[in-house]
Amino acid sequence: MSEARHPWWMPLAAEAVAALLLALGATWRFTRVRVHERESRIDRGERCIFAFWHSRILPLVYTHRRRSIAVLVSRHRDGELTARVIERLGFRTARGSSTRGGEAGLRDLLQHAEEGHLLAITPDGPRGPAQRVKPGLIYLASRTGYAVQPLAAAAGRCWTLRSWDGFRIPQPFARLVVTYGAPITVPPRLTEDEVEVWRVRIEGAIQDVTDEADRLASGAGAVG
Repeated sequence: MSEARHPWWMPLAAEAVAALLLALGATWRFTRVRVHERESRIDRGERCIFAFWHSRILPLVYTHRRRSIAVLVSRHRDGELTARVIERLGFRTARGSSTRGGEAGLRDLLQHAEEGHLLAITPDGPRGPAQRVKPGLIYLASRTGYAVQPLAAAAGRCWTLRSWDGFRIPQPFARLVVTYGAPITVPPRLTEDEVEVWRVRIEGAIQDVTDEADRLASGAGAVG
């Protein structure tokens, strides 16, 4: 979609949503699990692909803003607003998905990787099925050599939308838990059968770290 075809109100809406997210995020209280392990790896120059479910993206956009991360964003109409919002929060974007413009999006991410940026992807987006990793993430990890970093966020109190993924919006002043799993390095030059093995492994790792975040957030009063 060219710039001329975007609705005139799109830039204004993006500014408003970005400002609202910053204001809402400033009220949240975070507990981060294993963050020091991840940060020390990044400080040593290690790059990774943050991988997390689409429904958990909102608090992670807040916590990981302005960190030179390139994010894969859908080419669907709602993806245009998402891209503009997160660009205002310091992210870079690659446009595409597994259902529309996937190869172009992955090429963009590979270019960002060559420039030394961290990468991020919601491997079940943009239309699902929810909590199911698509092969594009495996291809990206295999090509870049970047470890896949399972990541999740959960809130003690949130609104859950009636969307395909049950998108979650943490309520004001909610306690949130952000959890990092063990990084997973995918080998290069995989066969089709090997891609499926790694897809299932990474899907399980993301779900494990998501379950951990949910479990900790449900008793958030006990986790500092």
